Amino acid sequence: MAKQVVGLKGAKSLEGQRIDISVKGSTVMVDGAKVVTTDIACDNGVIHIIDSVILPADKTIPETAKAAGSFGTLLAAVGKAGLAETLGTKGPFTVFAPTDEAFGKLPKGTVESLLKPENKDKLVAILKYHVVAGRVYSEDAVAAKTAKTLQGSPIMVNVSKKGAMINESKLVKTDIDASNGVIHVIDSVLLPPAKGADARKVLEKAVAAGAPLFNSGHHEQCAAVYQEALESLMSSDLNGNMKKHMTTVLTSAKHTSCPTQRSWTLRQGIDQMYTSLAQ
Repeated sequence: MAKQVVGLKGAKSLEGQRIDISVKGSTVMVDGAKVVTTDIACDNGVIHIIDSVILPADKTIPETAKAAGSFGTLLAAVGKAGLAETLGTKGPFTVFAPTDEAFGKLPKGTVESLLKPENKDKLVAILKYHVVAGRVYSEDAVAAKTAKTLQGSPIMVNVSKKGAMINESKLVKTDIDASNGVIHVIDSVLLPPAKGADARKVLEKAVAAGAPLFNSGHHEQCAAVYQEALESLMSSDLNGNMKKHMTTVLTSAKHTSCPTQRSWTLRQGIDQMYTSLAQ
Protein backbone atom coordinates (compact mmCIF):
# COMPACT_ATOMS: atom_id res chain seq x y z
CA MET A 1 0.00 0.00 0.00
CA ALA A 2 2.85 2.43 0.81
CA LYS A 3 4.22 1.96 -2.70
CA GLN A 4 0.80 2.77 -4.14
CA VAL A 5 0.62 5.98 -2.11
CA VAL A 6 4.13 7.04 -3.11
CA GLY A 7 3.20 6.50 -6.75
CA LEU A 8 0.40 9.05 -6.46
CA LYS A 9 0.68 12.83 -6.75
CA GLY A 10 -2.59 13.39 -4.98
CA ALA A 11 -5.78 11.76 -3.79
CA LYS A 12 -9.30 12.94 -3.08
CA SER A 13 -10.49 12.79 0.51
CA LEU A 14 -14.03 11.77 1.47
CA GLU A 15 -14.61 15.47 2.19
CA GLY A 16 -14.00 16.09 -1.52
CA GLN A 17 -10.81 18.15 -1.45
CA ARG A 18 -7.48 17.02 -2.83
CA ILE A 19 -4.69 15.71 -0.61
CA ASP A 20 -1.29 16.33 -2.20
CA ILE A 21 1.33 13.62 -1.83
CA SER A 22 5.05 14.24 -2.40
CA VAL A 23 8.20 12.19 -1.91
CA LYS A 24 11.69 13.46 -1.20
CA GLY A 25 14.22 10.72 -0.58
CA SER A 26 12.67 8.42 2.01
CA THR A 27 10.28 11.09 3.31
CA VAL A 28 6.64 11.03 2.25
CA MET A 29 4.57 14.17 2.81
CA VAL A 30 0.78 14.31 2.76
CA ASP A 31 -0.11 17.96 2.33
CA GLY A 32 2.10 19.47 5.06
CA ALA A 33 2.21 16.37 7.25
CA LYS A 34 5.02 13.81 7.34
CA VAL A 35 4.15 10.12 7.12
CA VAL A 36 5.88 8.44 10.05
CA THR A 37 4.38 4.94 9.96
CA THR A 38 2.77 3.13 7.04
CA ASP A 39 0.65 0.10 6.22
CA ILE A 40 -1.12 -0.64 9.48
CA ALA A 41 -3.60 -3.27 8.32
CA CYS A 42 -7.23 -3.23 9.47
CA ASP A 43 -10.08 -5.55 8.59
CA ASN A 44 -11.68 -2.74 6.56
CA GLY A 45 -8.67 -0.84 5.24
CA VAL A 46 -5.23 0.46 6.08
CA ILE A 47 -3.81 3.24 8.25
CA HIS A 48 -0.80 5.52 7.66
CA ILE A 49 0.26 7.63 10.64
CA ILE A 50 1.16 11.30 10.07
CA ASP A 51 2.82 13.78 12.41
CA SER A 52 0.26 16.62 12.21
CA VAL A 53 -3.41 17.19 11.52
CA ILE A 54 -4.42 17.91 7.91
CA LEU A 55 -6.95 20.73 7.65
CA PRO A 56 -9.18 21.25 4.60
CA ALA A 57 -9.29 24.61 2.85
CA ASP A 58 -11.74 26.85 4.68
CA LYS A 59 -11.89 29.88 2.35
CA THR A 60 -14.38 30.19 -0.51
CA ILE A 61 -13.25 30.68 -4.10
CA PRO A 62 -13.47 34.52 -3.94
CA GLU A 63 -11.69 34.54 -0.57
CA THR A 64 -8.96 32.22 -1.86
CA ALA A 65 -8.47 34.36 -4.97
CA LYS A 66 -8.28 37.54 -2.88
CA ALA A 67 -5.68 36.00 -0.56
CA ALA A 68 -3.53 35.04 -3.57
CA GLY A 69 -3.13 38.72 -4.48
CA SER A 70 -2.95 38.28 -8.27
CA PHE A 71 -6.63 38.24 -9.21
CA GLY A 72 -7.68 41.84 -8.54
CA THR A 73 -9.15 42.41 -12.00
CA LEU A 74 -11.02 39.10 -11.95
CA LEU A 75 -12.53 39.85 -8.54
CA ALA A 76 -13.52 43.36 -9.64
CA ALA A 77 -15.23 41.87 -12.70
CA VAL A 78 -16.97 39.21 -10.59
CA GLY A 79 -18.25 41.96 -8.30
CA LYS A 80 -19.55 44.11 -11.17
CA ALA A 81 -21.24 41.07 -12.73
CA GLY A 82 -23.00 40.20 -9.47
CA LEU A 83 -21.40 36.75 -9.33
CA ALA A 84 -19.45 37.10 -6.08
CA GLU A 85 -22.33 35.73 -4.01
CA THR A 86 -22.77 32.78 -6.39
CA LEU A 87 -19.09 31.83 -6.28
CA GLY A 88 -19.21 32.10 -2.50
CA THR A 89 -22.02 29.54 -2.14
CA LYS A 90 -21.62 25.83 -1.44
CA GLY A 91 -21.09 24.91 -5.09
CA PRO A 92 -18.81 23.24 -5.72
CA PHE A 93 -17.34 25.07 -8.71
CA THR A 94 -14.17 24.83 -10.75
CA VAL A 95 -12.81 28.21 -11.85
CA PHE A 96 -10.21 28.75 -14.56
CA ALA A 97 -8.91 32.03 -13.20
CA PRO A 98 -7.06 34.59 -15.37
CA THR A 99 -4.44 36.59 -13.49
CA ASP A 100 -4.19 40.37 -13.59
CA GLU A 101 -1.44 39.91 -16.17
CA ALA A 102 -3.79 37.81 -18.29
CA PHE A 103 -6.39 40.58 -18.31
CA GLY A 104 -3.60 42.97 -19.27
CA LYS A 105 -3.17 41.08 -22.55
CA LEU A 106 -6.60 42.21 -23.74
CA PRO A 107 -6.71 45.20 -26.09
CA LYS A 108 -6.45 48.54 -24.33
CA GLY A 109 -9.78 49.69 -22.93
CA THR A 110 -11.44 46.25 -23.08
CA VAL A 111 -11.62 45.70 -19.33
CA GLU A 112 -12.88 49.23 -18.68
CA SER A 113 -15.56 48.72 -21.33
CA LEU A 114 -16.69 45.39 -19.89
CA LEU A 115 -17.08 46.89 -16.42
CA LYS A 116 -19.61 49.45 -17.66
CA PRO A 117 -23.23 48.75 -16.59
CA GLU A 118 -24.46 48.58 -20.18
CA ASN A 119 -22.05 45.68 -20.87
CA LYS A 120 -23.02 43.59 -17.84
CA ASP A 121 -24.59 40.77 -19.88
CA LYS A 122 -21.42 40.37 -21.93
CA LEU A 123 -19.28 40.44 -18.78
CA VAL A 124 -21.44 37.78 -17.10
CA ALA A 125 -21.17 35.55 -20.18
CA ILE A 126 -17.37 35.87 -20.25
CA LEU A 127 -17.00 35.14 -16.53
CA LYS A 128 -19.38 32.16 -16.61
CA TYR A 129 -17.30 30.78 -19.48
CA HIS A 130 -14.50 30.40 -16.92
CA VAL A 131 -16.58 28.33 -14.49
CA VAL A 132 -17.50 24.64 -14.51
CA ALA A 133 -19.91 22.99 -12.09
CA GLY A 134 -18.31 20.51 -9.70
CA ARG A 135 -14.82 20.08 -8.30
CA VAL A 136 -12.72 19.14 -11.35
CA TYR A 137 -9.03 18.51 -10.67
CA SER A 138 -6.37 18.78 -13.36
CA GLU A 139 -6.02 15.06 -14.09
CA ASP A 140 -9.79 14.73 -14.46
CA ALA A 141 -9.95 17.75 -16.77
CA VAL A 142 -7.20 16.39 -19.00
CA ALA A 143 -8.86 12.97 -19.12
CA ALA A 144 -12.25 14.47 -20.01
CA LYS A 145 -10.74 16.75 -22.72
CA THR A 146 -13.79 19.00 -22.59
CA ALA A 147 -16.12 20.50 -20.00
CA LYS A 148 -19.37 22.42 -20.22
CA THR A 149 -19.18 25.86 -18.61
CA LEU A 150 -21.88 27.74 -16.73
CA GLN A 151 -22.13 29.98 -19.79
CA GLY A 152 -23.34 26.95 -21.73
CA SER A 153 -20.49 26.52 -24.19
CA PRO A 154 -17.76 23.91 -23.70
CA ILE A 155 -14.08 24.57 -23.14
CA MET A 156 -11.43 22.28 -24.63
CA VAL A 157 -8.62 20.78 -22.56
CA ASN A 158 -5.51 19.41 -24.22
CA VAL A 159 -1.83 18.82 -23.58
CA SER A 160 0.61 20.05 -26.24
CA LYS A 161 4.25 21.08 -26.48
CA LYS A 162 3.17 24.36 -24.87
CA GLY A 163 1.87 22.47 -21.84
CA ALA A 164 -1.67 21.90 -20.61
CA MET A 165 -4.05 24.23 -22.41
CA ILE A 166 -7.62 25.43 -21.87
CA ASN A 167 -8.65 26.48 -25.36
CA GLU A 168 -5.72 28.79 -26.25
CA SER A 169 -4.86 29.65 -22.63
CA LYS A 170 -2.03 27.93 -20.79
CA LEU A 171 -2.55 26.41 -17.37
CA VAL A 172 0.15 27.94 -15.16
CA LYS A 173 -0.98 26.57 -11.78
CA THR A 174 -3.51 23.89 -10.95
CA ASP A 175 -5.54 22.33 -8.16
CA ILE A 176 -5.78 25.21 -5.69
CA ASP A 177 -8.39 24.02 -3.20
CA ALA A 178 -11.13 26.24 -1.82
CA SER A 179 -13.86 25.25 0.58
CA ASN A 180 -16.41 25.28 -2.24
CA GLY A 181 -14.35 24.22 -5.22
CA VAL A 182 -11.01 24.37 -6.95
CA ILE A 183 -9.09 27.03 -8.88
CA HIS A 184 -6.83 26.55 -11.90
CA VAL A 185 -4.77 29.58 -12.97
CA ILE A 186 -4.58 30.46 -16.69
CA ASP A 187 -2.43 32.98 -18.54
CA SER A 188 -5.07 34.60 -20.76
CA VAL A 189 -8.77 35.40 -20.67
CA LEU A 190 -11.15 32.88 -22.25
CA LEU A 191 -13.71 34.37 -24.63
CA PRO A 192 -16.96 32.46 -25.18
CA PRO A 193 -17.57 31.30 -28.74
CA ALA A 194 -19.78 33.23 -31.07
CA LYS A 195 -22.26 31.15 -33.01
CA GLY A 196 -21.86 31.10 -36.77
CA ALA A 197 -25.07 33.09 -37.18
CA ASP A 198 -23.69 35.78 -34.86
CA ALA A 199 -20.24 36.02 -36.45
CA ARG A 200 -21.36 38.60 -39.00
CA LYS A 201 -22.71 40.78 -36.18
CA VAL A 202 -19.35 40.55 -34.40
CA LEU A 203 -17.57 41.68 -37.56
CA GLU A 204 -20.10 44.43 -38.25
CA LYS A 205 -19.68 45.78 -34.73
CA ALA A 206 -15.88 45.70 -35.06
CA VAL A 207 -15.92 47.66 -38.31
CA ALA A 208 -18.44 50.16 -36.90
CA ALA A 209 -16.12 50.77 -33.94
CA GLY A 210 -12.80 50.53 -35.78
CA ALA A 211 -13.43 52.59 -38.92
CA PRO A 212 -14.04 55.91 -37.08
CA LEU A 213 -10.89 55.30 -35.02
CA PHE A 214 -8.87 54.73 -38.19
CA ASN A 215 -10.34 57.77 -39.94
CA SER A 216 -9.49 59.99 -36.96
CA GLY A 217 -5.88 58.80 -36.99
CA HIS A 218 -6.07 56.30 -34.11
CA HIS A 219 -4.70 53.40 -36.13
CA GLU A 220 -3.31 51.48 -33.16
CA GLN A 221 -6.69 51.45 -31.38
CA CYS A 222 -8.43 50.50 -34.61
CA ALA A 223 -6.13 47.51 -35.06
CA ALA A 224 -6.80 46.47 -31.46
CA VAL A 225 -10.57 46.48 -32.07
CA TYR A 226 -10.23 44.36 -35.22
CA GLN A 227 -7.82 41.96 -33.52
CA GLU A 228 -10.11 41.46 -30.52
CA ALA A 229 -13.04 40.64 -32.84
CA LEU A 230 -11.09 38.00 -34.77
CA GLU A 231 -9.63 36.46 -31.62
CA SER A 232 -13.11 36.23 -30.07
CA LEU A 233 -14.24 34.18 -33.08
CA MET A 234 -11.35 31.71 -32.86
CA SER A 235 -13.24 29.61 -30.29
CA SER A 236 -16.53 29.79 -32.20
CA ASP A 237 -18.26 27.03 -34.12
CA LEU A 238 -17.07 28.39 -37.48
CA ASN A 239 -15.61 25.82 -39.85
CA GLY A 240 -11.94 24.89 -40.02
CA ASN A 241 -11.22 26.82 -43.22
CA MET A 242 -12.61 30.00 -41.71
CA LYS A 243 -10.50 29.56 -38.58
CA LYS A 244 -7.44 28.85 -40.71
CA HIS A 245 -8.09 32.12 -42.54
CA MET A 246 -8.38 34.01 -39.24
CA THR A 247 -5.14 32.45 -37.97
CA THR A 248 -3.32 33.55 -41.12
CA VAL A 249 -4.67 37.10 -40.85
CA LEU A 250 -3.87 37.42 -37.14
CA THR A 251 -0.36 36.02 -37.60
CA SER A 252 0.33 38.40 -40.48
CA ALA A 253 -0.97 41.37 -38.47
CA LYS A 254 1.10 40.50 -35.40
CA HIS A 255 4.24 40.51 -37.55
CA THR A 256 3.43 43.95 -38.93
CA SER A 257 5.01 46.75 -36.89
CA CYS A 258 3.23 49.64 -38.66
CA PRO A 259 -0.19 50.17 -37.01
CA THR A 260 -1.66 51.56 -40.24
CA GLN A 261 -0.70 48.48 -42.22
CA ARG A 262 -1.77 46.23 -39.36
CA SER A 263 -5.21 47.82 -39.39
CA TRP A 264 -5.52 47.31 -43.12
CA THR A 265 -4.37 43.69 -42.90
CA LEU A 266 -6.98 42.93 -40.24
CA ARG A 267 -9.71 44.87 -42.06
CA GLN A 268 -9.09 43.04 -45.32
CA GLY A 269 -9.29 39.73 -43.45
CA ILE A 270 -12.56 40.81 -41.82
CA ASP A 271 -14.04 41.86 -45.16
CA GLN A 272 -13.13 38.51 -46.72
CA MET A 273 -14.73 36.65 -43.79
CA TYR A 274 -17.86 38.77 -43.96
CA THR A 275 -18.28 38.00 -47.66
CA SER A 276 -17.75 34.27 -47.08
CA LEU A 277 -20.28 34.19 -44.24
CA ALA A 278 -22.88 35.79 -46.49
CA GLN A 279 -22.60 32.97 -49.05
